[in-house]
Amino acid sequence: MRATITDFLNRYRIAYQCYQHPPLEDCQAASRLGVERAGVAIKNLFLNDNYRRRHFLLLCRPHLSVDLKQLSKDIAVSRLGFASPRRLEHYLGVKPGHVSLLALCHPNAQAVELLVDSDLLAASAWQAHPGNNRETFVLQREDVDQFLSRTGHIMTPVAITELSEPA
Repeated sequence: MRATITDFLNRYRIAYQCYQHPPLEDCQAASRLGVERAGVAIKNLFLNDNYRRRHFLLLCRPHLSVDLKQLSKDIAVSRLGFASPRRLEHYLGVKPGHVSLLALCHPNAQAVELLVDSDLLAASAWQAHPGNNRETFVLQREDVDQFLSRTGHIMTPVAITELSEPA
């Protein structure tokens, strides 16, 4: 998938900065390992509705525990849940732990809707894995917009409600 992503970015002259690092299974791993990169870190969640007819890539701040029930209500979708690894590979061409915005250039990604934590929209640069978790590409916000324009995806801003801690 990395070659598909870099070919896509290069074909459309979308600039990015590449950082190499040990494998990062999740957003917290970068902090634990002291991996420094420019741009805002992003948690990527691949979701589907209860009927598995609609698929979503949710980009949000890494520290959030997303209330999927509330998000389902907010976007008027029947019970959001995590999509299976099989669906992830089919629609985005990546395995769990390797998901990012850049996977939207996969041919089957046209069926994926993009939800973005509204608090990320002000960030000037975004981090994204290029199909593997051993590298991070950093794109300026205008390059993210150009990327999405080329893939045909539209960002749907959403307010993220955090899960409440049990009393």
